[in-house]
Amino acid sequence: MLARRELSELQVRQRLRRKGHDEEAIDDAVARLREERAIDDSRVAEAIARTETSIKRRGKMRVRLQIERAGISKSAAKKAIDEVFESIDDEELLEASLAKRLRGREKIADDREFQRLYRYLIGQGFDHDRVMRALQQRRQA
Repeated sequence: MLARRELSELQVRQRLRRKGHDEEAIDDAVARLREERAIDDSRVAEAIARTETSIKRRGKMRVRLQIERAGISKSAAKKAIDEVFESIDDEELLEASLAKRLRGREKIADDREFQRLYRYLIGQGFDHDRVMRALQQRRQA
């Protein structure tokens, strides 16, 4: 299971349950994996954060949601997000996501496209104020 990708402790537990293992065996396996550092929720949180920002170009809120969906604590999620976003320019990430959506165009065509882009960017986890600022600039361009 762990050879393919990093998994959180909760994800390992869920997968072992689905395979029909009893709780005691799962607890023993998870404890052993934790000792061997084969599972480490903080490492998983950082991996998710890096993937979500570099490949999927998502904002902080969406990255936090993805990390928490993996069953990682809010404190570990916050720490990972802070570390990853320390080296990333939020504005640049938002612009890259917007440029990808506009497919090379500089200007937003109409109000309908403006609203569609707004919903998309908010769904990607970007802050409302930054999204509005970026879209207004493209509307005036």
